[in-house]
Amino acid sequence: MKIVTVIGARPQIIKASAISRSLSEYFQGKTQEIIVHTGQHYDRNMSEVFFEELHIPRPKYNLNIGSGTHGIQTAGMISGLEQILLDERPDAVILYGDTNSTLAGAVAAGKIDIPIVHVEAGLRSFDKTMPEEINRILCDHVSTLLFCPTKAGYDNLKHEGFNTDISLHPTFNNPNVYLCGDIMYDNTLYFERIALAKQETKNRFPEDFILCTVHRNTNTDDKDKLTDIVKALCEVSLYRTIVIPMHPRTKKMVYSLLSEKTLDAFVNNKNIIITEPVSFLDMIYLESQASLVITDSGGVQKEAYFLKKPCIILRPQTEWTEIVETGSAFIAATNTDVIIKKAKEYLDCPPDNFPSLFGDGHAADFITKTIHSTLNG
Repeated sequence: MKIVTVIGARPQIIKASAISRSLSEYFQGKTQEIIVHTGQHYDRNMSEVFFEELHIPRPKYNLNIGSGTHGIQTAGMISGLEQILLDERPDAVILYGDTNSTLAGAVAAGKIDIPIVHVEAGLRSFDKTMPEEINRILCDHVSTLLFCPTKAGYDNLKHEGFNTDISLHPTFNNPNVYLCGDIMYDNTLYFERIALAKQETKNRFPEDFILCTVHRNTNTDDKDKLTDIVKALCEVSLYRTIVIPMHPRTKKMVYSLLSEKTLDAFVNNKNIIITEPVSFLDMIYLESQASLVITDSGGVQKEAYFLKKPCIILRPQTEWTEIVETGSAFIAATNTDVIIKKAKEYLDCPPDNFPSLFGDGHAADFITKTIHSTLNG
């Protein structure tokens, strides 16, 4: 069986590692996995290092698309992926999440009738102003196998009219929908042990800290929102040191948009540690050791939950509604006062309600075995 895996952004590279491990363990010699990197994230710290650290097979193809408008970026990917798929003629294409690479893979494969496997299907923020929402909806609706990480995702697809009867052979017009658990939970369990054993990581960071990540352009490109976030972080740093692995683009916007006074209070704050982007293993270590996580990243929200850490979400909504319902995560958007208040609450009284929402840690095995049993031959 020949499978093409399309990746383009850092989270997809990490997710692909779980599937690659499972294919290697259960289908060695029975599956040829061809990895295509669109080059959506092209900075070495954001991409190449993950192949090295997570022992993921090297991509056979790299489209080297880089940055650009949504239209230019996605069009380049569609063109490049279509030619690769015509040349390789795989039995299936695996797509992850909701990036432009995901959308491009869905259009390219769907138009030439190659079965699409969508991992992380059914997620909805119910805000179509988010590019990711458009990408995930369109990908779901041309997929043959849809693997939902949570019950909420599974229910979303039912509400959208998907038939959840998996007794029939899946086709383009009659896809199969599965509730399988989250492969990032698989990865977190697998890599946490490795991350905690890295002594050099332990020596780089303080013992008691808050972890913060900010990267979404709706936050970084809006002067008022970015200022509100930074002011909140400066205030919260009075309670606990904050570690911020800063995305290169976020750093650029911090220096170009913030007022001189706000910038000085932020970058010269002795209780705020701003670092370059960290590796996946270092990120898992930081999440596992932090007292609190503040983020606008969907992936980091989940990882915080996996590791039983409270999380403040710097967005007006989340696709991971379940974690908010438990009380272990809170949507603060960019409201300075709300961020400060909730941070103090979580630090003073950490939540302890982290029910099992994301499966049993074997989602990747379920996915690979289902692909083989339904699409092989």
